[in-house]
Amino acid sequence: MKVRGSNELAPDQPSPSPSPLEKERRLRTRTVKQGSRESMSSAKIHPTAIIDPAARIANDVEVGPFSIVGPQVTIGEKTIVQSHVVIEGDVTIGIGNFIGHGAVIGAPPQDVSFSPDRKTKVEIGNDNIIREYCTIHRGTVEGSATKIGDKNFLMSGAHIGHNCEIGNNVVIANNCLLAGYVRVDDGAFLGGGSTFHQFMRIGRLVMVQGSSAFGKDLPPFVIAAERNHVFGLNVVGLRRAGFSTVERDEIKSAFKLVYLTGLNIGQALEKAATMKFGAAAREFLDFVSNAKKRGICPFKRGSREDTLA
Repeated sequence: MKVRGSNELAPDQPSPSPSPLEKERRLRTRTVKQGSRESMSSAKIHPTAIIDPAARIANDVEVGPFSIVGPQVTIGEKTIVQSHVVIEGDVTIGIGNFIGHGAVIGAPPQDVSFSPDRKTKVEIGNDNIIREYCTIHRGTVEGSATKIGDKNFLMSGAHIGHNCEIGNNVVIANNCLLAGYVRVDDGAFLGGGSTFHQFMRIGRLVMVQGSSAFGKDLPPFVIAAERNHVFGLNVVGLRRAGFSTVERDEIKSAFKLVYLTGLNIGQALEKAATMKFGAAAREFLDFVSNAKKRGICPFKRGSREDTLA
């Protein structure tokens, strides 16, 4: 007579009920049955999610309850899409991204001249965190794209308008609003509730105070607040980013030349051309020189002047 092990059931013994944890696991994930998409054969898709058969989804992507993924969407490995997310239009999402509840990516731009038959895109890189209820609209001009780089953190409720370009390692806090064609360079921090006019540019390592509003360009490395005002340099950010003492001093000199000498922009740039500056200070000056469409935010004296120390 065969002796049954402790984990073997007698023929007439009913199978044990799955644990609550196992029930939740089975509900949250299922293996997508193979149709024409081999790449989706082991992706974890909640049964209530709607995934178009033409979507290209990597093997280990997770898609939560009631999310919708359209036919022109590509999602890379190790990406998590939580519940009630809508990804529509021509959208490419890279590797290792996190997309929070209720986010909408690839919706048509809020442009009264936009025609639905235009072919436009959203392109998202790798290792981004896009939290709940963020909205990222696709481009508005035929063939154009809204672009987000790598390792960015978009906090809940942030809006990225059509044709925006976000660099790498950017933090966009809760309820920030970026109008169309805004460009944000690497390492910038945009405080919660801040708003940005279309076509403006935000330089590298800029730090923006929450609930501020801007319609002019913000040069690299500055601290900005209120309405279109620069208060100094992001000296802490420069140190953390590894800028040397010499580089920081040169940036301060360039800043003072543009903002604190009483010269107009043209005169300041002419004088700067006769001076010796390294690459970082030249980045600041070149940005100022190229800010011809909207101009740069002016300096405002105040309690933040210690940021030039």
